[in-house]
Amino acid sequence: MINYSLFEDTGTAFALKSDSELERAYFLFKMISSQPLVRIGTAATNFALKANLPVEGLIRSTVFDHFCGGVSEEDCLHVIDKLYTKGVSSVLDYSVEGKETKDQFDNALKKILKIIRFCDEREAMPIVVFKPTGFGRFYLYQKKTEGIEFTQEEQEEWDRIVGRFDAVCKLAKEKDVEVLIDGEESWMQDAADDLVEDMMRRYNKDKTIVYNTLQTYRWDRLDYLKKLHQRANNGGFKIGMKIVRGAYMEKERERAEDKGYPSPICENKKATDDNFNNTLKYILENLSDISVFIGTHNEESCYLAMELMEKFNVNKKDNNVWFGQLYGMSDHISYNLAAAGYNVAKYIPFGPVKDVMPYLIRRAEENTSVAGQTNRELSLLKSEKRRRKL
Repeated sequence: MINYSLFEDTGTAFALKSDSELERAYFLFKMISSQPLVRIGTAATNFALKANLPVEGLIRSTVFDHFCGGVSEEDCLHVIDKLYTKGVSSVLDYSVEGKETKDQFDNALKKILKIIRFCDEREAMPIVVFKPTGFGRFYLYQKKTEGIEFTQEEQEEWDRIVGRFDAVCKLAKEKDVEVLIDGEESWMQDAADDLVEDMMRRYNKDKTIVYNTLQTYRWDRLDYLKKLHQRANNGGFKIGMKIVRGAYMEKERERAEDKGYPSPICENKKATDDNFNNTLKYILENLSDISVFIGTHNEESCYLAMELMEKFNVNKKDNNVWFGQLYGMSDHISYNLAAAGYNVAKYIPFGPVKDVMPYLIRRAEENTSVAGQTNRELSLLKSEKRRRKL
């Protein structure tokens, strides 16, 4: 039977937080709940970092340590080990964005290969993740998506991108580590989809190693999955899918309006929720062919997943189903699901403080725009503070 008050258990949710960490979390979400404060804080932080003012220590002890695991893989170890005492696995996410040169892409590759070897030594880390644009220029993905022919130089550059993807998936297969490949903007995604499908065809023969990402705020994604499912059945390979709602909504709508094409985004939140839940249902009905990483902070979708797993007799520990949330958020979902016996992983961003700031700023802005999320975090933290006083 499903326990529909599972996510109210704040004792389990915040068991790893000291009283001072609980106070810090409450303070941060209180700040994030105010749009003007987020705007001012973002501008001030950017200015301070660019001016080389000594603010890294302050950032590190507040927002960075709440949402990130550390500045390096080794620095994250204490977080990884702590989470695993509660049955929560870790996905190290090297959150350095906006790189453009061959050396930077090669360094990102080395970093991901290092993380895979790191994972191989630790039961607490069964999964790695990277962004397509971490391995190559956005411009090339866009050009390929639009069907524009590459110059010879661009073709050579694209071949290097393919080589980077292949190196990661090959090592992951050897080490039995699963690879989540993030979704990005729609106008570059077709090229990324095709490339990830090639990797699935190559490395997902007997079990799922390679996962693509479906951003279900796009109304066309379930249809894409169904067609991919047919190709996978014909090609004899398994599908891995991380399903999320999505991260680029404003940008997507603005570009569609600017360029005069229909928006790829669902018309409202309900349509997005329905699309996510229908995609989840389709996957769980076809679990022999498709593995899923359910990336959501939405409680109703989590309850739905639990209901469907019960309905289809899916074992809670079936490796084809994982739940995932971001580190520093939705602990009431992650730790209570893990305590109930499900596979759960936290995305743990890491990297040098200065380099990870664009990621942290985006997190703050996303939380501000989803008022319900921040209010829910605050009310749970308040409940836990009351519970501890009693």
